[in-house]
Amino acid sequence: MQVGETIANVQKRFTHIVNHLIGPGKIFNKEKLNIKVLKCLDRSWQPKVTTISEMRNITTLSTTALFGKLREHELEMNRFKKQKIGERKIRGIALETATIEEESEINSSEDNEAETLNLLTRKFNKFLRKKAKHYKKKAI
Repeated sequence: MQVGETIANVQKRFTHIVNHLIGPGKIFNKEKLNIKVLKCLDRSWQPKVTTISEMRNITTLSTTALFGKLREHELEMNRFKKQKIGERKIRGIALETATIEEESEINSSEDNEAETLNLLTRKFNKFLRKKAKHYKKKAI
């Protein structure tokens, strides 16, 4: 199998070669043909090759049925590739820009948050001091 070649093209080339070999009288059984097809596939097909070769009926499986299974797998692989590419496009990083007015609004909101936090801290400290005085009076 060549880089970027589809299973349909592999099937055409394989059938053409086998037909030319059958002409002079060479005879192949189904199992040998299926094994030759599976061996010509590249590394990306390895999981599918393993599952097909472990099937018990590889001897009775016709080459057209084998190529049909490989086409189904090829369609699934293409679908996953398209899905992965779509996910990559969505994950783009966008930078936000702010105008001078927006920056001043952001700074003023941060100042307001700081003032609120200071006020809350002062009130909480005052509350704690009152409670401490209250407990001291009870202890005496």
